[in-house]
Amino acid sequence: MSNPVCWFEIYVNDMNRAKQFYESLFNLQLTQLSDPNDTSMEMWTFPSDMQQYGATGSLVKMQGMSAGSNSTIIYFSSDDCAIEQAKIEAAGGQIQQAKMSIGEHGYILLGVDTEGNVFGVHSMK
Repeated sequence: MSNPVCWFEIYVNDMNRAKQFYESLFNLQLTQLSDPNDTSMEMWTFPSDMQQYGATGSLVKMQGMSAGSNSTIIYFSSDDCAIEQAKIEAAGGQIQQAKMSIGEHGYILLGVDTEGNVFGVHSMK
């Protein structure tokens, strides 16, 4: 198995607020994925290209699942994570760890979204 990560889900309590945060932060549009007739779950997926390397995932609001910080962190790719760092607070989130070097592997930052989920951004510059 050369690329074992194929999907991620970020659980949210307020879908509109979470959608607005990620769409604003990464300048993208999420697409509805869930069954509009099933009100127990709402999913909005991040853009993906199935012919390219990498995983995609979605925001999920589901009965019985709560949002909030946990031990798994999803890292989003970026040209320069300083760009997203400058947008996090304006989009309603918080910076947990400002951009920092991880040596030859580039740079990372940690943010907290509007739902309390910790996420990372990685770049090579």
